[in-house]
Amino acid sequence: MLRPPIELMRAAGVPDLPPPRMCRGGCAYEVKWDGWRAAAFVGDGEVFLQSRSARPLAAYFPDLVEHLAGLPSGTVLDGELIYFDPVAGRTSFSALQRRVVAGHGLGREVRARPATFVAFDLLHDVDGDLRERPLRERRGRLEALLAGAATALQVCPQTTSYDEALLWLEAYRSLGSEGIVIKDLAGRYRRTGWWKYKLRVTAEAIVGGITEPPVSLLLGRFDDEGRLRYVGRTGMLTAPQRQEVAALAAPVDESPWPRPLPVSWMRFDRGGPVAYQPVRPSLVAEIVVDQAYESGQWRHQVRFLRIRTDLRPPDVAAWTPQG
Repeated sequence: MLRPPIELMRAAGVPDLPPPRMCRGGCAYEVKWDGWRAAAFVGDGEVFLQSRSARPLAAYFPDLVEHLAGLPSGTVLDGELIYFDPVAGRTSFSALQRRVVAGHGLGREVRARPATFVAFDLLHDVDGDLRERPLRERRGRLEALLAGAATALQVCPQTTSYDEALLWLEAYRSLGSEGIVIKDLAGRYRRTGWWKYKLRVTAEAIVGGITEPPVSLLLGRFDDEGRLRYVGRTGMLTAPQRQEVAALAAPVDESPWPRPLPVSWMRFDRGGPVAYQPVRPSLVAEIVVDQAYESGQWRHQVRFLRIRTDLRPPDVAAWTPQG
């Protein structure tokens, strides 16, 4: 049987959704959920959950461990841990994070926010290692395995129709999907070989600060009480973009945010405190973002396009805890 840890297959980003002819055995399109990638190992009544970075996760998901323990010994699944917030009507990444920091309150978190394991691949079953078998066969076995499983164990939606995959981009977007993962139906389970097409949109935010060096923008949006809330940071600006911002930005001494911006304010930034120059919150930046908006911030770095001199801060959407 496969033993943890194992290296999970990765997906490379693509700018467009590939048509079926791009896959040797035809393309399978699957919903890309916003959660934690994980592999589940079931053996002799014991369950081990492994993150993509090989971190053990079972202690944080006792509810899923109980459901997974009912599967046949020798089962190894690849999938995504998610929590669907019934109030927000979409997945919640921060709810998963609360599992890790709950401590003695974990039981309360489990009862209040039960997790779901969305499986998209079967790497091992009672017949042995399946990684050399084509995806088409692995998928068939996966569907049969979980046909009568608990509702907390789901099979990821998959289609071979390009047109349906395009419809899914919008249909699942409001539920917390980040895009589509594309897989070759004839493909074996390797380190690489999948593609991912992430749904991205343009949006606007207000420039509240400029880092130096390298130059990037700290962005905010006003809430209903008129406070400028931090929502994210751009990547490094190009030389022409720096010139554009420098010509328009007005440095000020006061800032609505602490200086430097502390890590506790940047919920999803893995770096340290950020030093910056506050600017008058009068510039509107047009940016490119994905669907990962959580707790009032974009979880992933945003891409700066340009300053929208035709817009004023009141024209920008108000800050909200959820996107």
